[in-house]
Amino acid sequence: MNERDLIRIERALLAAEQVLDGFTPGEIESVLKAGGDPLTMADLAVNEVLANILPQPGEGWLSEETADDASRLECSRVWVVDPIDGTREFIQGIPEWCISVGLVEAGRAVAGGILNPATGELILGGKGLGVTLNGRPVAMRARSDIRGALVLASRSEVKRGEWDQFFKEPISIRNVGSVAYKLGLVAAGLADGTWTLVPKHEWDVAAGAALVLAGGGAVMNPDGSPAVFNQSNPKLKGFIAVGSNLSSPTMELIRRAQSA
Repeated sequence: MNERDLIRIERALLAAEQVLDGFTPGEIESVLKAGGDPLTMADLAVNEVLANILPQPGEGWLSEETADDASRLECSRVWVVDPIDGTREFIQGIPEWCISVGLVEAGRAVAGGILNPATGELILGGKGLGVTLNGRPVAMRARSDIRGALVLASRSEVKRGEWDQFFKEPISIRNVGSVAYKLGLVAAGLADGTWTLVPKHEWDVAAGAALVLAGGGAVMNPDGSPAVFNQSNPKLKGFIAVGSNLSSPTMELIRRAQSA
């Protein structure tokens, strides 16, 4: 990847934001897809804009709102996007959703961008290029002590009781909607880490993974192995993202909490 990829990502995100001007969060109708997830006309409109701008000849495409095409598996470069990550929050008018665009090369997330139009936050980053928030270079937190770390948790997971064991640990937990947005906040140095131990699709985390990696952080599967993208089954068993100094303490905390 190179700087031109980030320019393309930014252009696509801003074009998608313009399309969203025609929709009002909190005042939009939705239907349920086969799996039970909500879908709005805004999701489809943004998906069309991103698909028209991002992929070039020879590049693959994987989106939550596009039927999967196995030809992407033959591509070394693949765009992995979620037109609106956090659709439930978008429907409810909660400002914790975003447009998520990730670029994967040879299975690794190398560039990404997330835009939260509700808060005006545009986070961009790529391998070797660092991370910016609204055009300003930012750095991930350098914390090495897990005690007191600010960890962003899924509001729905907390509601289901899946974080009960972590509330007993010496960390500060904040509930946030979109997983892509949480990853962007970690990459921008606005939180120390985030994780989910339930399955997530690649489009949920590819952009955020690229941002965290661009910021010098660590991303991994729940077993500690590296996350690999553009798989035939584009679903991960979970996802962990933290500053690099917190990688080992975080894995130890998760193992301890799970065994309690």
